[in-house]
Amino acid sequence: MNEPSLTPAVVIGAGLVGASVGAALTTAGVEVHLIDSVSSHARVAASRGGGSTEPIDPATVRLVVVAVPPAKLAEVVADALATYGKATVTDVGSVKGTVLADLRARGVNLARYVGSHPMAGSQRVGPLTARADLFADRTWVITPHDTSRAKAVLTVHALARACGARIVSMGATHHDEAVAQVSHLPQLMSSLTAARLNDVPDEHLNLAGQGLRDVTRIAASDPRLWTQIISANSEAVRAELEAVRDSLDELLAGWGDPEALRRFLADGRQGTRAIPGKHGAGGVAYAEVVVTIPDAPGALARLFADIEAAGVNVEDVRIEHDPAREVGYLAVQVTKPVAKSLQAAMTEAGWTLRPAESL
Repeated sequence: MNEPSLTPAVVIGAGLVGASVGAALTTAGVEVHLIDSVSSHARVAASRGGGSTEPIDPATVRLVVVAVPPAKLAEVVADALATYGKATVTDVGSVKGTVLADLRARGVNLARYVGSHPMAGSQRVGPLTARADLFADRTWVITPHDTSRAKAVLTVHALARACGARIVSMGATHHDEAVAQVSHLPQLMSSLTAARLNDVPDEHLNLAGQGLRDVTRIAASDPRLWTQIISANSEAVRAELEAVRDSLDELLAGWGDPEALRRFLADGRQGTRAIPGKHGAGGVAYAEVVVTIPDAPGALARLFADIEAAGVNVEDVRIEHDPAREVGYLAVQVTKPVAKSLQAAMTEAGWTLRPAESL
């Protein structure tokens, strides 16, 4: 079967995800028209390569991507199905089941609707943060339902491919259970940890290292947006919270028992290894080589040049800034067999190393 046409396409909602979809499709050669309830958002997204704000004949549109807040998704999807009578309509919301149920309750013909969810984003919001490559090599979940037309499903597959994403298909309920476990619960746990910091004295906060920043990074996300997301997936998220509560009760019941604490920590460590690694492969425990770098122009480029000269493949990196000194610490993750050779090469090149466990 020929690839379904995506052009012209309409993207409704010019926030981070919508503007990034527009930019990715435009880069792929699709004619994109942007609409947002705040017209300046659409103009900014258009100015950054996300498409055009010019009006278009609805009868010519072949794809509509709805990227609005969760509370408005069903309403806007229903309106798009009525307005763009020949277009496949998808949404990119974080929850699928409640949207589908709401649309069915409205009596909407859903033959041209297929839900989807690109698993990419940021704690930042707005069109200024959009990127055409936001979805490259990221998972894009497609959730066809029992009345979706085959052509509509294929069109949403073509959309995800045009954005450079990897496609996973599953039912709406299955999707919502999965994101409760790997996205919505982590958001709440990050917010829970960050909220505790409101009662921590400044002199204690000055001791914070990269670990605290890693755990609380996503707590900086928009509370209004996440209230809608979690409320829409309330039942699945509550089940995960109850499981966490049970784990905490078990931890407290055995408090003071070093062996019980060791098992708890070991379970957590094992869980990190369950997370898929690069290219979807099984999780790998890497070694870290931590290099002290001065906060000066060109220092990072020089360090990476020396790493490249060492002939070592870098699996991942992260940076911590020293709160008291004008230096940073680059933690370079590599496979264990090459860690010692990288350490030797960095020392020979004049870099100061720091024990990885001190980060």
